[in-house]
Amino acid sequence: MNVERVNSTSPGYVRTLRAVLWLSVFGTTPGIAEAMDVFHTDAFVSRTPANAFADIDAAHPCQFGPLEAPLHLADAVNRALCENPKTREGWANVKVQAAAVGVAKSAYLPILTANLQNVRDDSVTDVKGYPRLSSANRSTVYSGSVSANWVLYDFGGRKAALANAQALLAAAWANQDATLQAVFSTAATDYYAAQAAAGKLVSAKDAESIARDSFMAASARVTHGVAAISDQLQAQTSYAQATFNRAKAEGDLQVALGTLASDMNLRPDQPITMPDADDGVVPDQDFAASVAAMIDEAQSAHPAITAARAKLDAAIASEQQTRAEGLPNVSLVAKYSQNNQPASLGLGEPQFAAIGRDRYVGVQVQIPLFEGFSRSYKVRGAHAQVEVLQDTLDEARQQVGLDVWKSYQALQTNIQNMGNTATLKQIAQRSFDVAKHRYAAGVGNILELLGAQKALSEAKQQRIQALTDWRAARLQLAAKMGRLDAGDLRTERISLQ
Repeated sequence: MNVERVNSTSPGYVRTLRAVLWLSVFGTTPGIAEAMDVFHTDAFVSRTPANAFADIDAAHPCQFGPLEAPLHLADAVNRALCENPKTREGWANVKVQAAAVGVAKSAYLPILTANLQNVRDDSVTDVKGYPRLSSANRSTVYSGSVSANWVLYDFGGRKAALANAQALLAAAWANQDATLQAVFSTAATDYYAAQAAAGKLVSAKDAESIARDSFMAASARVTHGVAAISDQLQAQTSYAQATFNRAKAEGDLQVALGTLASDMNLRPDQPITMPDADDGVVPDQDFAASVAAMIDEAQSAHPAITAARAKLDAAIASEQQTRAEGLPNVSLVAKYSQNNQPASLGLGEPQFAAIGRDRYVGVQVQIPLFEGFSRSYKVRGAHAQVEVLQDTLDEARQQVGLDVWKSYQALQTNIQNMGNTATLKQIAQRSFDVAKHRYAAGVGNILELLGAQKALSEAKQQRIQALTDWRAARLQLAAKMGRLDAGDLRTERISLQ
């Protein structure tokens, strides 16, 4: 043993201290460790929760000012994509899985462990009857060590773990995509519902005004003795019903606006002004895409299918990893340690300052011999999970196909109803004009006028609802196919062909 006098400022101690501190600061300190991204996992995460779905300012993503007046579809959907808790949750899950990929890649690098100890040693030995053999020593003792372990070969365990992490990251991407599609669809549907509610309120106010005019006309005729009091009562009843419908339409509008505000992560009482129901896209009649082709496309590229397929791949990789963990692995190991533990030649002899060093480099083989049969059951469980996710993938394909079919049929129905309601509104308006003229001329009766008045009000309501249903159905079909994107916001047209 080499013996020399040292203290806490000796060069060897200082070198060891510096090494340990360097490893601590740059390898384990939370702030610095989080800032280091040697595997560039940040590249797997989008800049904003909206990913590429929102039509937003690239220089100031997901930053919004006051609400537009009137509110446009693009602004409503962009706010929902950026601010809705569901999209932010999906974004955070991608970050989690991206970090897991970094963890899996780090398994290919060596593990370094440092240990540093500095203690005050107060050692007393009292040999009764032999005082010359007794001793007392007070010293400051330090020890420091650095060890390394580098797995060289593990029968594909790390490779399977990395494949599992990458597959789960792909699943997180797809889930984020599916969440964005769902939030996009929900926000747009609620936007159209609020727009329809605003339109219905306008129609209800018009109906109330018409009913009031009819009531005033009937009252005037009763006053002049050219009509029975029953005309006035029936017109008054119709007027009261119109007032009731107007009040209900106002409540429905407030509910719809509150729902839309919630989609944008705003308070339900946030004031919102909607554009006229007739503003925006004009329905076309030339939609004739093959529903079979739509189903095939959705079943191959829908985010829900992509997520289910990625989870299946992750389960297959997990099964391989579980098998590999039961096999041997070969590691390169190394260690260096140093201490200044005092040395003594024997009992009763004085202690001398000393430096002790220890170092080794070698190869370590770990062989799992017996794990209580747990490994075989873990493999069985992992294989069963693969079967579960295979069935989940098949179920997702089936559901996506059914959703596309239902949405397609709904769109076809609404395309036909657009033309029907336009014709119905024109006929009802002409019928009311004629009935109003006849009643004013004294050749028509109140029942004819009130019937035409009611038919006109219903036709206007149906026209607004048909327009909203058409917009929502076209959007829903695009959502079920996984085809919504920022371009649909710029044009307010849903691309399906």
